[in-house]
Amino acid sequence: MAAIGSPQPVKLSLPLVYQQKLFEELRKEDELVMLARGLGLMRLVTNLLHSYDAAGNNLIVIMNAGDRENAWIGEALAEHAAISMSPKARGLTVVNTDFTSVGSREKMYAGGGIFSITSRILVVDTLTGLLNPETITGMIVLHADRVSATSLEAFILRIYRQKNKVGFLKAFSDNPDPFTTGFNPLATMMRNLFLRKASLWPRFHVQVAEALEGKKKAEVIELEVPMTDSMREIQTAIMECVEVSIHELKKGNTGLEMGDWNLDSALLKNFDVMVRRQLDPNWHRVSWKTKQIVNDLTVLRGMLQSVLALDAVSFLQQLDTIHAAHSPPPGSTRQTQSPWLFLDAAQTIFDTAKRRVYSSNKTAGADDNIDTLRPVLEEQPKWSVLAEVMEEIHRDLYFEPPVRDDSNGTILIMCADANTCRQLRDYLQTMHVKPKLENRVEEIYDPEEDKPSAAFMMRRKLRNYLKWKREFAQVSATLFAENQKALSGAVDPRIAQSKNRAPANKRRRVRGGGTAGSASGRHENGTVAQYFEKPAEVAELMAEIQITEEEAKQKDDIIADPLEDMDDYYQLYDMQDLVVIHAYEGDQDEHVLEEVKPKYIIMYEPDASFIRRVEVYRSSHNDRNVRVYFLYYGNSVEEQRYLSTVRREKDAFTKLIKERASMSIVLTVDPHNAEDPEEAFLRTVNTRIAGGGKLAATATPPRVVVDVREFRSSLPSLLHGRSMVIVPCMLTVGDYILSPNICVERKSISDLISSLGNGRLYSQCESMFQHYKSPMLLIEFDQNKSFTLEPFADLSGSVSSLSASNAGANDLQSKIVLLTLAFPQLRIVWSSSPYETAEIFERLKSQEDEPDPITAVNAGLDQESEAAGTGTGQQQGFITAEPAEMLGCVPGVTHKNISNLTLEMENIREVANANVEELEKLVGREAAVKIEGFFKKDLLEDEE
Repeated sequence: MAAIGSPQPVKLSLPLVYQQKLFEELRKEDELVMLARGLGLMRLVTNLLHSYDAAGNNLIVIMNAGDRENAWIGEALAEHAAISMSPKARGLTVVNTDFTSVGSREKMYAGGGIFSITSRILVVDTLTGLLNPETITGMIVLHADRVSATSLEAFILRIYRQKNKVGFLKAFSDNPDPFTTGFNPLATMMRNLFLRKASLWPRFHVQVAEALEGKKKAEVIELEVPMTDSMREIQTAIMECVEVSIHELKKGNTGLEMGDWNLDSALLKNFDVMVRRQLDPNWHRVSWKTKQIVNDLTVLRGMLQSVLALDAVSFLQQLDTIHAAHSPPPGSTRQTQSPWLFLDAAQTIFDTAKRRVYSSNKTAGADDNIDTLRPVLEEQPKWSVLAEVMEEIHRDLYFEPPVRDDSNGTILIMCADANTCRQLRDYLQTMHVKPKLENRVEEIYDPEEDKPSAAFMMRRKLRNYLKWKREFAQVSATLFAENQKALSGAVDPRIAQSKNRAPANKRRRVRGGGTAGSASGRHENGTVAQYFEKPAEVAELMAEIQITEEEAKQKDDIIADPLEDMDDYYQLYDMQDLVVIHAYEGDQDEHVLEEVKPKYIIMYEPDASFIRRVEVYRSSHNDRNVRVYFLYYGNSVEEQRYLSTVRREKDAFTKLIKERASMSIVLTVDPHNAEDPEEAFLRTVNTRIAGGGKLAATATPPRVVVDVREFRSSLPSLLHGRSMVIVPCMLTVGDYILSPNICVERKSISDLISSLGNGRLYSQCESMFQHYKSPMLLIEFDQNKSFTLEPFADLSGSVSSLSASNAGANDLQSKIVLLTLAFPQLRIVWSSSPYETAEIFERLKSQEDEPDPITAVNAGLDQESEAAGTGTGQQQGFITAEPAEMLGCVPGVTHKNISNLTLEMENIREVANANVEELEKLVGREAAVKIEGFFKKDLLEDEE
């Protein structure tokens, strides 16, 4: 076993006291570290890894690391090694699917170092002995909250602790929410991680608070931005739709625990997951309305975010796509519509969103007043506040230059996503461009014109929207004939009047002050009607927002990206004049702060973890001053979501602290894998003789040969937990080999449906019957879902004449019947969960011999090897590749049985003239019927 290298006097980048204390704890003992988001978890991990890397002669394995985390760790280890000048440091080696060579991995493991390995590769390498667990110095587990009892990570840790009692094990997490659900969640998680101690570090920890609330606090300026009346109306209407949807869910599913199904919980990100998790066990039994409402909740919650983040034009465009996606063809009944579209609040959402973009004005016409559209283009309130903040920063820099420090003069603007970043970039580039109207007679100075405005950007967005809407209307008209008639004016006026459309000679009355064109507001079934502008209205609106001479001059200079042509533009920006717009990226934001060194930070949207990162950044650097502007919409969903996130995290840590205080000692030894020799012997006792008259002791524990692709599932882990030896191999036939006679093909429900649909399962069954006496099909259900298929259809008449009719071909039960008719000796095993499957396998093996891995691997390869080693004299008709390619397109011919045909048949003509009995010897009964039917059908068509 590799000895753990002693700590080296390395230079650590942990300036805060709580970070240093936590580092010392981790060096002394194994524990689960639960650190609040934003307090520097990855910095702690990289320093810990560097301390072992600098010592040398260590083999450290990292699990659950993503691509960005691997990049961070590798960069940090290289930087630490360069600063400390450690000659033994080797850095990070990432082992993923790019490493296809087994020999190269084995050689790397033998040389030691720090390896970040994917779970699937790691479990196979440890089971095959490519990586000996006894040589591992220690393991680092990231995202410990994702480790469950059936996960691959828990499987790996069990193998590691069975064979290595000395190596260290440390787990990290910054997400306390999963530790608060269920019975004793912390103790359960500790048992899965094989750890006994938990170290909790919330934001309100005494040492954390002292470090971040000292003299070096960042200057924070909170700016509460009021929403416009239209935004407030839309938000209220959406929340009413959400509340009604949740009420309908509760009314239709009374037997579930629905304590968290409320409007406050609906603002959280994981609300959809929580609802689906509770409905999954009975998902096949819930009504169509319930399924529709669950999908609608996702859409409505997205709209709550969009009304605050998107501009008025983009939000209206999003509503158009949502309305089209949730509107079935005309003539549909009320039961096939999204329920929220029947509410008055839905009408308010669509009408108010249109009023934010354009409104209807009345102009005197020849006969009567005619409604015309005029642009409104309501701006987001945060834009003007952002411009004022930028102006204040520039004014302070000019009149009161700050004292020189280590910070740059960079302004960092943080947003929620990349779309908001692009929006703010366009606004900041165009806010001082004023489109001058060409019909303006005199120039009068107006102080309001000097203020920043989004008129240029919004006019351009509206022009693009109207062009998109015209194409969108054409697509809708093509799909729905009724809309086509309405747009072209070909509808009978009497029919139009019966459908709540006003006569042509009268002005339509708009209920609730809606825009022209949405007067009816509703379809016949009561849903909100989608509004398409008339060509005359679009032409008039386009005339209002036509491209002015000023816009034509500015457009190319503003929209063009100077970095697209690096030959013409090759200079660096001055950090003092740079404005950086960046989206929140979790731990990567620490890199942004360290590299940009901003003096001013504008949080355009609130994020609790980033606030802590700014606190850590300011407290870690004495020579860097930071001023933070915190923008949020008052009395909005944005504010409620932020406060709810902070409150839930605090409650989660409080619950964890209470559970840890009353938690008993966690047992980290698996009782199934005890080291007692007597128990080890008793595990090998097998009652192979019926009635238990004799007891036969085997020399080895039970063994199962498993296909390496099956390690995506939790079944291999559960089999290993029942004291079975797992032998991973690349199998051609079957997924699990339980004995020389028993071969099992495992299918989940989704895999079963796809395999029956494309015919792959028939080929797999044929292969199993060619090599094993007792083939089995295992249909395994999810443990969190109901143990049943969809309700059985009426198979009378569909099963009869199945060979000649496809009446029941699309029904899952019919296809299973077809499978059993084709393979009468096939045994189908139904399992409600992977736990039940492991128990079934144990019972099936009780009377059988152990399988041979080499024989299992060679099964299915013998015919291919014979075909590969046969000379060309036996396949005279297939010297070139074209005939073989043609034969491969025939139904029933697969890549597995085509070699038999090419070996035994002279040419395609002989294959076409062969009968079912001759073909069955080569490709099996099912494939022979398909091949013979294909050529016979073509022959009959030629005769006709």
